[in-house]
Amino acid sequence: MKFNKQKSPQAEKEFGGTLGATCIPVFLPLTVLYLLCVCRSPVASVIQWPPVLPPTAQLWDPLAPVLILGWMALQSFFYLLPMGKLSEGMVLKDGSRLKYPINGFYALCITAVLLTLSLWLGMPLGYLFELLLPLAVCAIGVSFLLSLYLYICSFWAPHHALAQGGNTGNPLYDFFMGRELNPRIGSFDLKYFCELRPGLIGWVVINFGMLMKEVELRDSASLAMILVNGFQLLYVADALWNEEAVLTTMDIVHDGFGFMLVFGDLAWVPFTYSLQAAFLVVHPQSLSPLGICYICAGYYIFRKSNSQKNQFRRDPTHPSVANLETIATATGKRLLVSGWWGLVRHPNYLGDLLMALAWSLPCGFNHLLPYFYVVYFTVLLIHREARDERHCRAKYGLAWDSYCRHVPYRIFPYIY
Repeated sequence: MKFNKQKSPQAEKEFGGTLGATCIPVFLPLTVLYLLCVCRSPVASVIQWPPVLPPTAQLWDPLAPVLILGWMALQSFFYLLPMGKLSEGMVLKDGSRLKYPINGFYALCITAVLLTLSLWLGMPLGYLFELLLPLAVCAIGVSFLLSLYLYICSFWAPHHALAQGGNTGNPLYDFFMGRELNPRIGSFDLKYFCELRPGLIGWVVINFGMLMKEVELRDSASLAMILVNGFQLLYVADALWNEEAVLTTMDIVHDGFGFMLVFGDLAWVPFTYSLQAAFLVVHPQSLSPLGICYICAGYYIFRKSNSQKNQFRRDPTHPSVANLETIATATGKRLLVSGWWGLVRHPNYLGDLLMALAWSLPCGFNHLLPYFYVVYFTVLLIHREARDERHCRAKYGLAWDSYCRHVPYRIFPYIY
């Protein structure tokens, strides 16, 4: 395969362009480490000055790289096991469809069995609390190395395999966004693997380690810790049970696989999404039952809306979506303007945000840190909605304007 330097002619830069692509890979890793330090401090204040800084000795443990690389290898092994079905992705530029193994839920179940076996053998899973910083440092290092590998290898990919948004010719920006859309080693899809496997399942394992640490400290797990673990496990299990739905998301269909997604999948997700559980180890809280109601409502909206969209994209004649009102587009596809997608343009985002708030409620209201996830996720989803808006308007033209008149609210009904 020949060396490919050709760039996309109309690649629009996002995330602040070159400046953003230069600053984000510096500040986001530092943010992860800072939040973990604050979480472990007695005050747990994100606005404390001077900030909480650990001694450099706490940033490294020789066990950490062994665990990170071993975890990646283990989940890669599960990915390659002949379990589950093969599903086809969306149509690519060259008219082909890639095949993906739908076996993430099996990987989660096998991981759960191994964790149970580890407990039976007396392994100190609570030690993960002490290893959080070294593990995060190693995960960040792996993210940079994998992103560099992907960037270099992308120059040997055919032009039709490149992502338009990450193929601008600017090295810093393309490294951040990702030049290649679906980088693979043989049949092993690197982006699809990282999207739901090591980081998402790793999040659950870290949460469980925090629960075991609380058991070590207080002889039992608090109700707040149990619910944070339980409902976040439900979220992850649901994502993996419905793994096929990820094949129609922006991450898989549109975005290249560069530092933005690599770091998000391997470092940001497992180490910032588990902040509530880590916070509860040091700062135990009593629980309000309101949180349970919020979690259930958020989960229901998120799952039902995503399932409706995925079913409509794959089979518009299915009885569950056949009677929904739609708008025809010049591309031949139709846009939903009823059901969940007639309420707001992104009901799945609304469900996500309700769940994010609910996961933070068990941590009480005395600290801002547990609500970092809610604030971050709100900013992320509003930004992603703006990206969706641009892509859909460019793709569907006048039909998208008509859709927006039918469904005026983006995420929050009657608000935004």
